[in-house]
Amino acid sequence: MAEFSNPSIDRRSGFCKSKSIFYSKRKPVQLPPNESLDVTTFISSRAHHGKIAFIDATTGRHITFAELWRAVDSVATSLTDMGIRKGHVILLLSPNSIFFPVVCLAVMSLGAIITTTNPLNTPREIGKQIADSKPVLAFTIKELVPKLAGSTVPIVLLDDSKTTSSEARIVTTLQDMMKKEPNGTRVRGRVNQDDTATLLYSSGTTGASKGVVSSHRNLIAMVQTIMGRFKLEEGLQTFICTVPMFHIYGLAAFATGLLSSGATIVVLSKFDMHEMLSAISKYQASYLPLVPPILVAMINNADQIKSKYDVSSLQTVLSGGAPLSKEVIEGFVQRYPTVTILQGYGLTESTSIGASTDSLEESRKYGTAGLLSPSMEAKIVDPDSGKALSVNQTGELWLKGPSIMKGYFSNPEATTSTLDSEGWLRTGDLCYIDDDGYIFVVDRLKELIKYKGYQVPPAELEALLLTHPEISDTAVIPFPDKEAGQYPMAYVVREAGSRLSESAVMDFVAKQVAPYKRIRRVAFVASIPKNASGKILRKDLIKLATSKL
Repeated sequence: MAEFSNPSIDRRSGFCKSKSIFYSKRKPVQLPPNESLDVTTFISSRAHHGKIAFIDATTGRHITFAELWRAVDSVATSLTDMGIRKGHVILLLSPNSIFFPVVCLAVMSLGAIITTTNPLNTPREIGKQIADSKPVLAFTIKELVPKLAGSTVPIVLLDDSKTTSSEARIVTTLQDMMKKEPNGTRVRGRVNQDDTATLLYSSGTTGASKGVVSSHRNLIAMVQTIMGRFKLEEGLQTFICTVPMFHIYGLAAFATGLLSSGATIVVLSKFDMHEMLSAISKYQASYLPLVPPILVAMINNADQIKSKYDVSSLQTVLSGGAPLSKEVIEGFVQRYPTVTILQGYGLTESTSIGASTDSLEESRKYGTAGLLSPSMEAKIVDPDSGKALSVNQTGELWLKGPSIMKGYFSNPEATTSTLDSEGWLRTGDLCYIDDDGYIFVVDRLKELIKYKGYQVPPAELEALLLTHPEISDTAVIPFPDKEAGQYPMAYVVREAGSRLSESAVMDFVAKQVAPYKRIRRVAFVASIPKNASGKILRKDLIKLATSKL
């Protein structure tokens, strides 16, 4: 627990009455004093005794730490020879892969910026991100090349597929880049910790997808937080990577953070329950990060799992995306008594850092998001008056700390509405902090639907539905679901005379969005309830939708 030198800070809750700020009770993270430092150099210079960095769960192919850093240097040299410089944006469109981190680390070592996108996204959705971020080069796999058909960005293939003359935009392969002799004198822009490292797209607090600008300092602070949290014995732990690397959760933990410890990371290209359990058994994995629906599946199928797979090596399960209930926590503890269950709360805008439970005892504060992460400060702010509130009072959670983003890319209006002049991030989550400093998420101010850990912005689906000639008005809400958490449901007002069906509405959306954004329930209504200013009264629709459950 951090020592509070200020007598006005309550040691139990971390609350300072004079400033109306909650301070973290955890030991602060130490940031390197050298301003001229990129996150790749920071990670690669950390001393550890780990040998194998990544293992492909499907093929068994692995990369040692020595091979990893050699590959990073070779790819960085190749990028330099291709004219890539500090500030250039590089797109990475790929499922999880042992080569995903190689690309990220090489790009960031040059001061160039990595932007990732979901392989499930449609060409339309990817095209919008390309138009906004303007990448000068794209890395992808052969089967995803068609999703880049609408752009002229040159392509590097991550797999060994041979190019054909009809694919003129494919300039080389990652394998060829990795064969390049590293050039110690390659052109490197002088990278400062405040320079941009990543550009990840998030729905933020308002709905429309925006590029989150994170600095090298943000990522270094995240790495330090992860290292301090797990207190890993160097080189002795094995993690299973089930969460997507394109997402902040996967990128933070697997493509950067855990490398500092010398841990081995077993990579699943996509989530599959059998593959995950087989990998735990085969590689004697000790840590398993996942999202709540997978955790629930492990509880419901515990007897079957234990009879088919050896999961005795598992020490810790890390859950993120939503707080776990008492039933889920105790159900898991009962079925897997030797496994500690930990939770975390974070946003893309906070580089996945915010709050966490670091022991089973902390997780048994049922429903909590945890204690504030190291060096993180919080305010609970009344959304109407803007007044900072005290212990056990509910308001919007604001966060401030070394991992908070620089802002939204080329979107000063969205930045100003999310980050105040002092660097406080408005999370869009209604929370309270109790007498012991634990954060509890009560509701969302931000109108996001959480489907299996993915964020689905209702505004995006509503805008798409309104392009249908037979829909005059619409509203999309989260509908509760035991397996998925929530899924999108649409209330639709048909044009006069239309006989548009529920399935036609769902099919219309399904053709144009990634699978996790699909509408899975439709109700037709005479009008959409709105307030005087025209804002959709979503709470009324949620109440209507769930009244028959």
